[in-house]
Amino acid sequence: MPSIFSRIVAGEIPAHKIAETDQFLAFLDVMPTTTGHTLVIPKKEVDYIFDLDDELYTGLMAFAKTVAAAVEKAILCKRVGVAVVGLEVPHAHVHLIPLNSMADMNFNNKMKPSAEELAETAAQIRKYL
Repeated sequence: MPSIFSRIVAGEIPAHKIAETDQFLAFLDVMPTTTGHTLVIPKKEVDYIFDLDDELYTGLMAFAKTVAAAVEKAILCKRVGVAVVGLEVPHAHVHLIPLNSMADMNFNNKMKPSAEELAETAAQIRKYL
């Protein structure tokens, strides 16, 4: 059964896309820890990030770096943190989280922004790509 992220890639589930290439996709987390919390994935479904082949892994991280620069320009924050947890969705992904304090990295504190708020945040970030 395809992961929720594979279903987003296939267009079966809507997402607030930030950036996309033929191999990678970045979109907003719908339950973010902070405004601008972005998920970056390879389109190829691989469960564990360290099971990606070297080319796909380095490509994912380079793509994440580009997206992180746009997030940092669009969202007021001290820096953009990076987390790879890999337990909640069986599809390799990188969290880019705008940080002003360590508390912003707390995955137990989830926001519930509206679709309109997510769309606005995505548009703000895309301006810097």
